[in-house]
Amino acid sequence: MRSSRRELKTRSRAVSLPRYTSAATAMATITTTNSCRNTGAGFGTCETSVSSIEQMNSLALHEFHAGLGACFTDVNAMEAVDHYGDPLAEHAVLRGAAAVLDLSFRSRLCLLGADRQKFLNGQVTNNVKDLKVGEGCYAALVNAKAKMQSDLNIYILADEILLDFEPGYSAAVAQRLAKYVIADDVQVTDVAPHYGLLSVQGPKAAEALTALEFAMPGPEPAPDPSREGNLRPPGAAPLPSAGGVGAGFARATVQPPAKSMSFVPLKEATFGEIYLMNAPRVGTSGFDLFVPVDALGAVADKLIAAVKSVGGRACGWKALELARIEAGIPRFGVDMDETNLAPEAGLEMRAISYTKGCYIGQEVIARIRTYGQVAKSLRGLRLADSINKLPHKGDKLYSGGKEVGQITSAATSPTLAANIALAYVRREHNQIGAELTLRTSEGESLARIIELPPRV
Repeated sequence: MRSSRRELKTRSRAVSLPRYTSAATAMATITTTNSCRNTGAGFGTCETSVSSIEQMNSLALHEFHAGLGACFTDVNAMEAVDHYGDPLAEHAVLRGAAAVLDLSFRSRLCLLGADRQKFLNGQVTNNVKDLKVGEGCYAALVNAKAKMQSDLNIYILADEILLDFEPGYSAAVAQRLAKYVIADDVQVTDVAPHYGLLSVQGPKAAEALTALEFAMPGPEPAPDPSREGNLRPPGAAPLPSAGGVGAGFARATVQPPAKSMSFVPLKEATFGEIYLMNAPRVGTSGFDLFVPVDALGAVADKLIAAVKSVGGRACGWKALELARIEAGIPRFGVDMDETNLAPEAGLEMRAISYTKGCYIGQEVIARIRTYGQVAKSLRGLRLADSINKLPHKGDKLYSGGKEVGQITSAATSPTLAANIALAYVRREHNQIGAELTLRTSEGESLARIIELPPRV
């Protein structure tokens, strides 16, 4: 990684949490400023001279998406595509074929330095020390009391570690990591200004990606000692190019990585270094592509054409959120936050290693497993068909007149033809099949606990 890349300025940012609209809309949404700005076709300008992540709150491909008819929202103060005019059709494609999503609003940090892997292993709940280059894992970042501070998708690159996580938390995560860097050779760097994130999700995602053709090299060239890392600014050390395909490059189809959380680097003659991750986000097949910002528009065009070949299309945040809730997947800042222990959110199988050794918060999590249970757990709910409005985050659940839980997310599921929700419910009342009373501003209604992912 070149020295021109700035170390993250760790300033705090206010976070807005999602609310949900009426059941009649059949969609989960974010209650923030939402405007539809169709300004014509064309690629967005990908600026990399950004002084801090807080200033980079607009999508680099805003004009590109506007040309496709996008309406925009913001997620934790970062601009996102809300939908392209028909969120339900987008959801159907996401669940049945393959969808392209611009997730560049998400946070992206890199860890550099000789001690980066050992250091990170002591900070997160999952086993990082045994990961090899090309592998990754999902983990939680917790404090000494095991309360969550973020969840992280972690990828081991040759010269750095990439962290992908929820928008609006870059400063907080960087501050949390820096707090424990004492004598370690570790640096935290913000790569969001240099690399965007495009995602292909859905059961036909892998099929769509195999239709892609890039100009890729043959044998891997020897490492360049002048480069400190791989996720460098796109203008640094450009790959040779002539007529779109440089010497030593040939047209080749993409082979998506088969193992979840594994990845392959694609050194493309025109676009530069792209990282293709196996990253299912809504319970089906899914892949993320970390792309140099200057190549985002061209790669997005190729991805949209590829998914169209399998019946797919570009999709927005609204469809993704609905599919996430249908899959019963908690989102940090919504279904889990700084008040929650990681085991409360049901992350044991995905994010916690009980054999890796010491890390911040490990003693508390180990005691929970050895000696007892958490006081509350995340559960799925089947809500009444008769409700006029979906519950909001924080609406309460009762049993026998006693408060026993609260809602975190809710949606009307087209897939299940039912109103569903995620909620925390106290241990003595959270058995599958238990019936609770939901109280909202609209009155009371029945809520029944169901398995996750919801199967009504």
